[in-house]
Amino acid sequence: MSTLFHNIRVFDGTPNPAREGSVLVDGNTIAKVAYAPETINASEADTVIDGQGGTLMPGMVEAHTHLTWASSVEKIYHQFILPPEELEVAATRNARVLLDHGFTSAYSAGALGDGIEARLNPKILAGEVPGPRLIPSTLERSPDGDDTGDVFNGRGPEAMRAFVTYCADQGLGSIKLVISGESALKPGSHGEVLYTEEEMDAAREATREHGLWIACHAYTDAAVDLALRAGARIIYHGSYISDAMVEKLAAHKDEIFYGPGCGVSVAALEATPPPHIDMSSMKNSAAERMELETVLVPKMKAAGLRILIGGDYGFPFNPNGRNARDLSHFVQYFGFSPVEALNAATALGGELMGLKVGQVKEGYLADLLLVSGDPTQDVAILQDKDRLTAIMKDGQFHKAPAEAAVA
Repeated sequence: MSTLFHNIRVFDGTPNPAREGSVLVDGNTIAKVAYAPETINASEADTVIDGQGGTLMPGMVEAHTHLTWASSVEKIYHQFILPPEELEVAATRNARVLLDHGFTSAYSAGALGDGIEARLNPKILAGEVPGPRLIPSTLERSPDGDDTGDVFNGRGPEAMRAFVTYCADQGLGSIKLVISGESALKPGSHGEVLYTEEEMDAAREATREHGLWIACHAYTDAAVDLALRAGARIIYHGSYISDAMVEKLAAHKDEIFYGPGCGVSVAALEATPPPHIDMSSMKNSAAERMELETVLVPKMKAAGLRILIGGDYGFPFNPNGRNARDLSHFVQYFGFSPVEALNAATALGGELMGLKVGQVKEGYLADLLLVSGDPTQDVAILQDKDRLTAIMKDGQFHKAPAEAAVA
């Protein structure tokens, strides 16, 4: 089956502006892209979609996904830890919620339950449940200081190798290592470093042997140094790093990605919890991080780092489904243009996934959004899922356009 989109503006995922054009999808692949005055003949397609002047763009990539952080725009949980069976239900719901909101790919930043994403991903791949393309993970690994024999907590290089082997045997794509503490939960702990050089060396060697990637929670120079030592694919936060570390990261800009994770900070500052909920530590940490990141992120951008959206969505005050807010945060707080923010959410995210996604380009997978309006002028319209008039993943409509638009 082939589908032609015409009467559209095309944002291709790169920093180029949107242009009038048409796009032909054949099977699960983008077969042709034509820009005005060139056109694609309607006779080449089984179905023709009149985009009615809207914007066709790549599906977005959520680079910091927590499917098991249960709260979504459809269901808020006021407790963070849930029974395993409820976490499974929430993760399945959240996968569909992300796709409903235009996120056709997702890179996991860790789970609250072991094995949940390993079980969910095959169901998504088989089309049994709706959801984005997923790089799955399991519990975030944060050692407790003792050699307990638990692959998630044990100390030493051998414990790290055992953890990586365990993840590989489950069919996961990435492991999440918590290198820094978290001041939002334990004030002042962001400066703590939870791993040794020997453990990071073991992580690097084992993940390369098993073909896995590493995502790291790291706030300071010392923690980011360890993430680089481990060969991390993506580093989250980095709020407290020095200019010297920015230069060091720039030397690795073709190897790593960076995600500031600002969504949770902005949401925490906006939150108005009931009197019995004390968010003071979280709010203080968020305010400090945002003050630092409004200076840091533009420096990272100027140094050529690949900066991605994704902001710890899944808290009750920051639910899954609001992920597109990150685009507006990048514009408002970090000085990105709308097109640069969209590029971070599409083409650069596709590079993180290691797949031919994130661009409207011949030979790429047909993960596409048809948007009512022009997000290259106002990224905030992507926060309204009703403005997504069509959502296509792998050449199939998750959300089909209105009947009137289909010929």
